[in-house]
Amino acid sequence: MGCDGGTIPKRHELVKGPKKVEKVDKNAELAAKWKYCALSQEKLRRPIVACDLGRLYNKDAVIEYLLDKSAERPNTEAAAHIRGMKDMKELNLTDNPEWEGEGRNTKGDRYEDMHCAMFICPVVGLEMNGKHRFCYLQTCGCVFSDRALKEVKTEICHKCGDPFQGDDIVVINGTKEEVEKLKEKMEEKRAKAKSKKSKKSKVSETVSKPSDSKDNTSSPQVDLAERSSEQNGSESSQSAVAGPSGSSSTSKGAKSLTASTTKRSIQNMEEKSEVFKSLFTTHSTAKRTKDQTSNWVTHTPYHFLLVTMYLAQSKTTSTKERFVLF
Repeated sequence: MGCDGGTIPKRHELVKGPKKVEKVDKNAELAAKWKYCALSQEKLRRPIVACDLGRLYNKDAVIEYLLDKSAERPNTEAAAHIRGMKDMKELNLTDNPEWEGEGRNTKGDRYEDMHCAMFICPVVGLEMNGKHRFCYLQTCGCVFSDRALKEVKTEICHKCGDPFQGDDIVVINGTKEEVEKLKEKMEEKRAKAKSKKSKKSKVSETVSKPSDSKDNTSSPQVDLAERSSEQNGSESSQSAVAGPSGSSSTSKGAKSLTASTTKRSIQNMEEKSEVFKSLFTTHSTAKRTKDQTSNWVTHTPYHFLLVTMYLAQSKTTSTKERFVLF
């Protein structure tokens, strides 16, 4: 059966050998890392953030993940080290002027360059497509190519001018070895932050303890003051019951208290200015003379009601008296 018409079968068609190892397309792998979010697998769109390991995310996807971690999402392992938005840094990217958008080849009649990227390096002009090594600064979030940082060696950002150090440079989508180094660096940073928090808590506890002891020492004084006030109150009540002599002594004590608590008027204070004194009604400018005061007297409806009730009750009032009342 088969092989009719003089066809000659080949060996691979008759003998089944071992399967060939499938190779991953490099272009597809680069596009998955540099053009798609590492968490939601959606296309990258502004605002774009990066973690301490150099992975790229859409900010909306990270916020949704942090709000509801129980939801079933693919690639949650890529965001397992993210505790909050403080662990992320929003990137300051430079747009590629040659990028025409996703719908530039809708008809399919033109060559589509798979390596054309949305962003470029602002110093050298290399495209951020995965073929070139790129880094971002943790201080300001600006993104540059590794070539630009090596050729132009400065401690100031080329784009925004903020100062940075060598430890602030994070490689984007680095190799496994680079990712492991970044993990160690991230763990060391978090350990230092925890030690600082523990030291601050200890300092606050030591500061609070002496304050508590001071409060405890002041409490007996407060108790003594309360007891003395109670005794004074009992003595005053006894003096009130004693008679006129007791009342006279209390009146003298009250006069002495009032004399001691009298306040000076603001107008007699020499250290105050005239402008400050003029703000109060006790100033001479606030007082009116007799010429400035009016002789008009305003009556309320309640006054007229009382007058009418009086006239109705008293029948002997004359017309003159009524005129005076009104």
